[in-house]
Amino acid sequence: MFVKFTPISRYSVSFGIKSCLPPMTELLFLHTAAVHVQTFDALLRELSPRTRARHLVREDLLEAARSQGADAPPVKQAVLEAIQAMDPARGCVVLCTCSTIGGAAERAGVESGVQVQRVDRAMAERAVAAGPNIVVAAVLESTLDPTESLIRESASRSGMDCGLTRLLIGDAWPLFQRGEFDAYLQHIAGALRTVGDCDVIVLAQASMAGAADLCADMDILVLASPRPGLKAALAAMNE
Repeated sequence: MFVKFTPISRYSVSFGIKSCLPPMTELLFLHTAAVHVQTFDALLRELSPRTRARHLVREDLLEAARSQGADAPPVKQAVLEAIQAMDPARGCVVLCTCSTIGGAAERAGVESGVQVQRVDRAMAERAVAAGPNIVVAAVLESTLDPTESLIRESASRSGMDCGLTRLLIGDAWPLFQRGEFDAYLQHIAGALRTVGDCDVIVLAQASMAGAADLCADMDILVLASPRPGLKAALAAMNE
């Protein structure tokens, strides 16, 4: 069970309640949408119920990355400051759940001496293992380049070639912004069903994950990032 405390500021924080069992090291989350707090809290209760969590929601980081580019110096500095503001204790892991700023978050972790994981790295590795013909689906164009770069990096590390095809479902984003999440996922699922022959479809944003469940009957493998990303972060905590 988790108690949410939302201060009057740009972010919200979630603290786990201490139990009679010894807690594991705290896991920190950096989000760019508040809806991810509930998503990852639910996954954490399922996968590691004794792990305490703290959430930082910074919607402004995504807005800045979309307008300036994720590699723009002001954006990278803002991501670095956000991670430092979480004041991670020694041994903590920060999981960045935004694919657009994921690369900037990892680099900020190296710079600040914090172990930062991007939620889509484990998904990218699974996609490369699934086959060379990969479709990258996104609802924000700003997410395509970072996701494709990550997949190519994963392929290079594995000594494999991959061909990437883009599927931008931009007209789904207004549904997300209005909080119409069921319609948002249904719209994405409908677009995924139009995809032709490929080995795997990668959902570039964590918010798209529910569309993978709606497409479970498809012959094409559809991968989402939250579950494998969280599992990788938990594994990193225990190393």
